[in-house]
Amino acid sequence: MSFLLLKKLPRFECLLEAAKHYPTLEPSACEAFLNVLFTGDLLFNAEGDHLSVHRMSQGRFAVMMILLKRPEGCGATELADRAGVSRATMSGLLDILERDGRVQREPEPEDRRAVRVALTDKGRSEMEALLPGYFERVAEILKPLEEPERKQLVHLLKKLQAGLTTPDETEARSSCEPVMESTL
Repeated sequence: MSFLLLKKLPRFECLLEAAKHYPTLEPSACEAFLNVLFTGDLLFNAEGDHLSVHRMSQGRFAVMMILLKRPEGCGATELADRAGVSRATMSGLLDILERDGRVQREPEPEDRRAVRVALTDKGRSEMEALLPGYFERVAEILKPLEEPERKQLVHLLKKLQAGLTTPDETEARSSCEPVMESTL
C-alpha cells in the first residue's frame, strides 16, 4: 500500500519551476518532504512484504511486539492506546490473533467488563522465531547507511518529529519498554 500515491518524485528543476507559480513553495523543503514520504512508503512496504511471508500483518505484529514484553498481559484499552489505534480496530486485530491461537483474552479480575490480553505459548514462540529474521531485514534495509549516518538520520528525524508533536507526545514516544512498539 502506498500512502504518498506517487510512483516517481518530481525533479528539483520541476519544483523550481512550480515555485514561480506558487511563491510559498520552497523547492528544497518540498523535495525533502516528498523524499521522506516516499522513503516511508518504501519502508512500510518492505516491512509488510517481510511480515506477509510469516502470515502476519503490520498491525498484528505491533500488537504482538507490545505483548511480547508483557508476559502478564495488557488491558485491551491500554493495548489500543499503546498501538495508536482505536478500540474497534484493536478488537478486530485481537479477533484474528485469538482465532489464530496467538493471543488469549480473559476478563480482568477487578472489572469483568474489561479484558486482559496475553500472548499464548504459540504466539510467543512464533514471535521468537520471526524476530531474528525481522531484525536481519531491518539491518539489511539500513545497510547503505554507515553507523554515523544512521545516528544523524535519527537525529534529523527526531527534529522533524519534535516540530510536529507536543513535548508530552514526544516524551510519550520515548520508552525502553517494549523493545519496539511500532513497526519500521
